[in-house]
Order: sequence, then C-alpha cells, then structure tokens
Amino acid sequence: MADHFAAFSFVDRITEFEPGRRARGRYAVPAGIPAFPPCLVAEAVGQLAAWVSMAHIGFRGRPVAALANETRFHGDVRPGSALDLEVDIEHCDEHAVAYAGRARVDGKLVIELVDCLGPMLPVEEFDSPEEMAARFALIRGDGAPAGRFHGVVAPRVVRTGGVAGRSATATLHVPDAAPFFGDHFPRRPVFPATLLLDAQIGLAVAVAAEAAHWPAGTVPAPARMTHVKMRSFIPPGAVLDIDAELAPDGDEKATLRLAARMDGKTAATARLEVVARAER
Repeated sequence: MADHFAAFSFVDRITEFEPGRRARGRYAVPAGIPAFPPCLVAEAVGQLAAWVSMAHIGFRGRPVAALANETRFHGDVRPGSALDLEVDIEHCDEHAVAYAGRARVDGKLVIELVDCLGPMLPVEEFDSPEEMAARFALIRGDGAPAGRFHGVVAPRVVRTGGVAGRSATATLHVPDAAPFFGDHFPRRPVFPATLLLDAQIGLAVAVAAEAAHWPAGTVPAPARMTHVKMRSFIPPGAVLDIDAELAPDGDEKATLRLAARMDGKTAATARLEVVARAER
C-alpha cells in the first residue's frame, strides 16, 4: 500500500532505545508541505511511544488514543524542521501504556505531553504485525526514507451557530477517503484523534479571537490542552457536531470547553487554554 508508513507516520528513526522504558527519535518535516500543526507534533511523540510499547509486547497489541491529561504548546514547527522526539514510558503491559513525552526543534522545546494513557488493542485488527515489526527494525537501524509525507487536507468544518466571542457550533465532515487512512489504519481506517483536535482548536481560537478582552496588538494562541478524552473510533465519512464555549479568565487568557458528538453521542471532550500573544 503506497500510503502505508508515509501518509501519517512521523518517526523516521529511533536514535536511542531502552526497551519498555524510554526512547529518542527523529522526524524530518518535509519542506514542501504548507504546514505542520502542533497536533501533528503531538502525534509524532505519541507514535514514538507506540513503537516502544508495541515492541515491548512483541507486536501483539498497539495503543490507541484515549486519554491525555495535559499537552503544553510551546512553539510552532515550520516545514523543513527536524523534530527531536523523546518519550518516557511510565508503565506498559498487554493492556495499556502510560507515558510522557516531548519534542524539540534546534534544542528548543515545542510541545510536551504529560500523563497520557493508551489502551492496547490487538495489532491485527488495525495492521499487519509482521509489517509493523519490519518497520520497527528499519527505524531502529538506518532509518526510513524521509519526505514521503505530503501534508494532510483539513476536514471540511462548517460553522452552524453560537454567540460571537462566547461560543460556536460547527459540523465536521470526515472524508470518505484520504491518504492518511492508508496509514491510520490499513485494516481498520480511523479518523486520527489529532486531526479532530486540530479542527477543534481551530474553532476554539476563532471563538476566542472574537472576544473583546484581548490587549491591543495581541491575538489568542493555544497554550495548554487538558482533559482530552477520546470515547469512540471515528470512521471514514462520519459527520461530527463540534462545539467550543469560552470562559474568559482575565485580560490575557481564557479557557474553552470542547466537545465532539457523533450520531448524538459524545465522541471526544477536552479543554483548551489560550493566551494573548503578540500579533505577527
């Protein structure tokens, strides 16, 4: 499959490895893509943790996104950057992996993941265990060819209501087909949680930008996401209702409650803290 390990894989090489405990890795963000948003940086950290945990249990299981207590956004990552990734595994067995991790560019911290938990599900439901093991051997050795990622087309989001500067509701249309489904996952296509979070952050920042309390010359920017909980898998072609509700917290920051529903049931929840940053 042409898109396997290309359209949504963000670890080129594992440079340091302590089985079941910790790892460091690298990912070269292609220069030719339009953007590499913070949620994809978080995805890269999570994928490194997944490789460590899958190898630890002999590729019988793989972790899926479920809980992330805190993600701290420290800076942007531009196309052409080299990501230095690192993860610390707090616990890993056949049932779940608990970990923390971070990413740097040129020694500068750009993202931190704190207190993350991913339940383990059978690898064969999602991918070939043999192909996953072979890929792990490649990235533990000379590394995978860089530059195969061509970016992700953002899902269509249509704002449907809300109160300007206070709340917003929108409809998110998951595509029926997209290259990333060939990587996430070949045997059971699932809309990546990080792409959902990216869309929710976009809606939340738009609501915050409409609020009148920001100091002159500043704009709201994501600083911290907490209480992320994924409650269900999102299949191709799904239609989600997403919303963001803002609660101002002084002149230079605010918190937004985020939710996504699919078929009338809650699919994901989170909170996002935004802060005032100088307008570029």
